[in-house]
Order: sequence, then C-alpha cells, then structure tokens
Amino acid sequence: MAFFQFKRIQEIPAAIDEIWDFISTPAMLKEITPPYMGFDIVGGDLPHKMYPGMIISYKVSPLLGIRMTWVTEITHVKEKQYFVDEQRIGPYAMWHHEHHITPTEHGVLMTDIVSYRPPFGFLGRIANAVVIRRRLEEIFDYRKAAMIARFGRR
Repeated sequence: MAFFQFKRIQEIPAAIDEIWDFISTPAMLKEITPPYMGFDIVGGDLPHKMYPGMIISYKVSPLLGIRMTWVTEITHVKEKQYFVDEQRIGPYAMWHHEHHITPTEHGVLMTDIVSYRPPFGFLGRIANAVVIRRRLEEIFDYRKAAMIARFGRR
C-alpha cells in the first residue's frame, strides 16, 4: 500500500479576507484548475461559501481526456485559517487535501498539503512515479500562476 504526500507553499500579496473569500468559494476552483482537465462542477447550485459536510461533485479529465466523476466532501473549515476536502468518489484510493492560509507581513502564505494513495496497489506506486506526481506538480504550477495573475506576485 503506497501512501504519498505533496506540499506546495506560495506567498500572495493580498489581505487574508480577500484570499479566504476566493479559496472558500467552490465556483472559484475552476479558475485555478488547468483547462486541459475539463473541470466542471455538477449537481446543482452550490452555496457561495464552503461548510463542513458540503458535498461537491465535479467532472474532470485527469488523464488521456477520459471524463470521470470526482466527489469531495468538505470535512473541516476554520474560517480564514484552513479547510479540508476529502475524496468520496474518484480516481484515488484515498485523497485528503488541506488548504491553509496564514497572514504574513507581506500578505498571505498559502499552503496546500495533499495526502493520497493511488489505486491499484503496486501498480499505483509505479503510476505515481511515472505520471501522478508529475501531474500534481503541473496542476499546482498552474494554480500558482493563476493566483499570481489574480492577486500579483510577492
């Protein structure tokens, strides 16, 4: 059973209220997801803000243009500090994503910690080495560029 963790930290020159308002709005996730993933929220109208227990359904194409359903639950929310989403249905055997924000002298430090377990045991470990880890890096590189485009660079 392979278990992996991916961490990304970015400093953003904006007020914590502004960053929290953006990252805690489910509809904004599309803006920071690479277009090639074909990300779409499905399943009706979502509230403006995330809350514990909230279920969000997406359609995504993470590999080879294959469309799949990904369902996450927002399991923890501490306003202007962090929230956690966990996969309920999707491509991973386990997915736990922590989104932390911390005020700094120059803005906000945003830290993403993704703990995950690929499917298919030993084959998942190989897939992580060959594809999954690199794809996560691409997604979070895109996310960093999107945040810079929206809020500026520090």
